[in-house]
Amino acid sequence: MVLNPTFWSGRRVFLSGHTGFKGGWLALWLRELGADVMGYALPAATTPSLWCEARLHEVVSGELADVRDFRRVSKVLHSFQPEMVLHLAAQPLVRESYHTPADTYATNVMGTVNLLEAVRCCESVRAVLVVTSDKCYENHEWVWPYREQDALGGHDPYSSSKACVELLCASWRESFLREAGVALATARAGNVIGGGDWSADRLLPDIFRAWQAGEALALRYSQAVRPWQHVLDPLHGYLGLLQGLMEQGSPLDSAWNFGPDADGVATVGEVVEQLARLWPGEACWQEESGNPPHEARLLTLDSSKARRQLGWRPRWSLKEALERTFDWHHAWCAGEDMQAFSRAQIAAYQGGTP
Repeated sequence: MVLNPTFWSGRRVFLSGHTGFKGGWLALWLRELGADVMGYALPAATTPSLWCEARLHEVVSGELADVRDFRRVSKVLHSFQPEMVLHLAAQPLVRESYHTPADTYATNVMGTVNLLEAVRCCESVRAVLVVTSDKCYENHEWVWPYREQDALGGHDPYSSSKACVELLCASWRESFLREAGVALATARAGNVIGGGDWSADRLLPDIFRAWQAGEALALRYSQAVRPWQHVLDPLHGYLGLLQGLMEQGSPLDSAWNFGPDADGVATVGEVVEQLARLWPGEACWQEESGNPPHEARLLTLDSSKARRQLGWRPRWSLKEALERTFDWHHAWCAGEDMQAFSRAQIAAYQGGTP
């Protein structure tokens, strides 16, 4: 799968969630491809953040606003008149969803409804990609990877909200958008890692915070199995799918998995051990005491559909993904120009350089 700069040059892309971790990397990559990007999101949720440390405000225009505000979403979308819409704005954390379930559903479900309703009334839009999660599946803790046609579900409010988003996207596609000539697809990725993520209750940010402070990392689920991948791998899939939606339309307007190869499926403990080998100082960890809230113990994705129909496949192994993430964090600690460093990692990914 090749991203064609000629295709992307000057394309108008509305990107919700541009101040977030994945959204920030996606905004920068779109600008590298020559797209005209309008972001829509709340201010960055952490300090520091990729948005601030890579000075993404220098390269991406954006509106700081809430997707729960339909009038504002609609106003900004119609003012920009995009051809393509990428929807990443969300409450993205499982643990946070236990504390704020109503807000999680309001943001993830009704925020998506608001955006799709705005799209329905905006004649310039031709393609929409809504990013959900690998956690949208009804998890049976089985060893087989989940395929796009498997049942949706979710034990915790976050996972359930993402399953709801998949269902409402299917409804809007069948009821409104396909007939109007708008191609709508959804994307489900694995556990993404990469530089610039300072979110709470995510493994690598927790590792960096603990070890940087000389403390032992508290692990909640050391034996939990996850599909780990560098953030640029699924983003490559999103961009390729969106390009395909513009060029082919309805043959691609469905759900898509973008997960790692088998070597990217590992336990939390195995990931910690690999990163400890890269860490220059003391790196220790221990099991968290108490009874943490439920999270799935086993989850993997089958991405054969994307490989077969889009020609997509992950480029960076888990080992390289961890090395690239560590390199970004080390460069940030050293005070390097993180916008330039992030651009260089995107160029390395696209060029396949070591």
